[in-house]
Amino acid sequence: MSNNTEKITGIGGIFFRAKDPDRMSAWYREQLGIDSKDGHADFIWREHDQPDAPGRTTWSIFPADTDYFGPSRPAFMINYRVSNLDRMLAQLRRNGVVIEKVEDYDYGRFAWIADPEGNRIELWEPRNK
Repeated sequence: MSNNTEKITGIGGIFFRAKDPDRMSAWYREQLGIDSKDGHADFIWREHDQPDAPGRTTWSIFPADTDYFGPSRPAFMINYRVSNLDRMLAQLRRNGVVIEKVEDYDYGRFAWIADPEGNRIELWEPRNK
């Protein structure tokens, strides 16, 4: 990998399916202390090299019938942080990877791809505040 190659900078989130999201949220709250709101919790942290820039890793429970994880319907989906989504997508396209879609939100830009076995991967470039 050359120095110009885009790479993942961390895990932005872990998302998983549950048959009963409310019951699952309650179990994680009661047993492990994850105090989620509507099935979502953020773990806040700071980069060693940028202590003034807080980051977050999101933990989310989704309904079992969600389409958010893509057509292969895996039980889990990982969100990876990237520093420059446009460069990462250009690199992936050059390597023959299909970009499913790209979306822009107040908290960052997202893109979705699939690995060789069809597992959906979410890429996230956080919005600098």
